[in-house]
Formats: sequence, structure tokens, C-alpha cells
Amino acid sequence: MRKKKGEYGYRNYRKAVQLGQVLFGAAAIVIQLLARNLTDNQAAKNVLTLMAILSVLPTANVAAPLLAALRYRTPSEDFHKKAAGYESKGVLLYDLVVTTKEQILPFDAVMIHPMGVIAYCPAEKTDIKKAEKTLNASFVSQKLDPNIRIITDERQFFNRLKGLKPAADYEDDGSVGYAAGVLKSMSM
Repeated sequence: MRKKKGEYGYRNYRKAVQLGQVLFGAAAIVIQLLARNLTDNQAAKNVLTLMAILSVLPTANVAAPLLAALRYRTPSEDFHKKAAGYESKGVLLYDLVVTTKEQILPFDAVMIHPMGVIAYCPAEKTDIKKAEKTLNASFVSQKLDPNIRIITDERQFFNRLKGLKPAADYEDDGSVGYAAGVLKSMSM
């Protein structure tokens, strides 16, 4: 079953797809190099070598994000069930891996609400201030309010969600959906 960015289970799905692409690319490279040995024609050998060399770049382009996000898994089903209870309060995205110039930010869940964006990042070594500053600058460049808050404690994240009023209580100016799209585009 195909998963889209922001859906629960996307990280594990995307890793499986990328792993398949990398294995296919690696197999194609090996087959091309082995096929060189089956011909005595020097021109054919040169073409097969060139094809193998040119196959490396697309394979590496798929392998790089796979390696960067390999250690980040989809959160547990219990976490998903607990978070799903708050979906009526705004747009809730799951399994985003947002990259900045300095950090990789694995967001297990992100609530986009008219009053701001609240992201749960379980990576304890994250420089929260720097990440918030970078993401808020990205939001400003997209003409959105700079109101992203990153929380690294699961209990604190759910307490913050508990305190939110439903998004239906606010006037919809389209910024919630737009902010969700911006965050998805920033994610691997």
C-alpha cells in the first residue's frame, strides 16, 4: 500500500522503496560490469563500462537520503493511536524527516494549528533553538507566521496538544493547509 508524506508509516514505507531502488541500481551496475566479460568487442566493453559508471550517480542519489534517514523509524502504533485522538484539533502530520543545513530533524508528529506549529522531535541531541530559528526563517520566506515550536518530550507534546482548541473554532485563512504543504516539501 502506497503511503504519502505526512501519513503514519511513511518513513518505513519510504525506506523500503529506497532500499529496493538502491538494490536494483547496484544489481544493474554489477550486471553491466559482468556483461563486459561476455564480449570480445572493445567498443561494446567501453559502452558497458560507461553505462555502469553512469548508473552510479542515480543510485547514489537514492542511497544518500536512505543512509541519512536509516536510523529514524516510524513511531509505535501506540504513539499513533494516542496522537490520532488530536487530529480534530488541526492538521496532524506523521513521520517527517526535515533537513536543515546543520541538522536532520525526525518529527514523529507535527500539529499544524491556526495558533502555531507544534512538532515532536524525539532526537535528544537536537539543537532546538537553532532548528526553530531555521524553520521559522523558512516559514517567513514562504509568507507564513514564524510560529514553530519543537518539543523533544513526548508527554509535554501531548499536554500541549491537549490544551489546543479545535481548529474549527478559528477562522480558516488557508495558512494551515499551506503550512502543512511547506513542511511536507521540506521533508525527505
